[in-house]
Amino acid sequence: MSILQRRRGLLPFLLLAPGLAWLLLFFAVPLYYMARQSLEEGTIFTGFEFAWNFQTYTDALSNYDEQLVRSFLYAGAATLIAFAVGFPLAYAIAFRGGKWKNALVLLVIVPFFITYLIRTLSWQTILEDSGVVVNLLQFVGLLGDDGRILATTAAVIAGITYNFLPFMILPVYASLERIDPRMLEAGYDLYGTRRAVFTRVTLPLAMPGVVAGSLLTFIPAVGDFINAELLGTPRQSMIGNVIQSRFLELTDYPTAAALSFILMALVLVVVLAWARLVGTESLMGVEAR
Repeated sequence: MSILQRRRGLLPFLLLAPGLAWLLLFFAVPLYYMARQSLEEGTIFTGFEFAWNFQTYTDALSNYDEQLVRSFLYAGAATLIAFAVGFPLAYAIAFRGGKWKNALVLLVIVPFFITYLIRTLSWQTILEDSGVVVNLLQFVGLLGDDGRILATTAAVIAGITYNFLPFMILPVYASLERIDPRMLEAGYDLYGTRRAVFTRVTLPLAMPGVVAGSLLTFIPAVGDFINAELLGTPRQSMIGNVIQSRFLELTDYPTAAALSFILMALVLVVVLAWARLVGTESLMGVEAR
C-alpha cells in the first residue's frame, strides 16, 4: 500500500477526530463523573464518598415514581397536541404557502428569538384568572365562574406544547416540502380521492419528518421543569423539578444523579420502542424499497 493510499485511509478518522474529541470531553467525561456521583454516600457537610451505593437508584425510583410517570404523560400529551397542530400547519405552508413559504416558516421560528423563560412567563399573563382566555371560556360556558386555567395540568401541557411546537413543525415541513408533486398527481390518477392520496402517498412520505418531530418534541419535553414550575403547582411537578431541586436546593447530588440516569434510560427505552413501532426506515429518513 502506498503512502498516498494510507493517508487517504486516515482522512475519515482525521475528519471525525474533532467531533469525537468534543463528545469525549463534554459528554462522556461528565457522564462518567455523574455516574460515579450517583453511587456515592454522604452529605454536603460530611462530604461524599464513593461506595457503590446502588440503593440510591431503587430509593429514587420508589420515591419519585409519580413524578416520572407524570413527566412521560405530560410529554406524550404535548407531543400528540403538537402533532395535531403542527402537521396541518406544516402541510398548509408546504402545499398552500406559495410565495409566502419562507415568511411563514420564519414566523414559526420567530419565538426562538426570545428566551425560553420569557416565553413561558408570557403564558402566566395569557392564562391568568382575569385574562382574555379565561374570560372567553367562561363566556362560552366551557369554564365555570370560579374556574381557572393557570396552576393546572392543562396550563403545564399547553406551555410545553407551545415551547416545543416548532420542533414538530419544521421537520414535518421539511419532509412535505421534498415530496415530488408528480407523485401526488400519479396518486390522484391511481386512487382518485384526496383522502386516499393523503393516507397512501403524502403521509407515508412525511413519516421521516413526523418521527423526527416526535422525538425532538418528546425528549426535551420529558425533562422540562420550567413550565411545571411557572405554570403549575407542586401537584404538577415533573421529574425535572425534582432533579433541579435535589441538585441546587437540597444538595442531594447522588439522588439527583441517579434520577438523571433513570430518566435517560427510560427515554432510551421509549425511543427504541418508537423506532421499532415505526420502523428504522422512517427513523433514519430512508424510504423502504
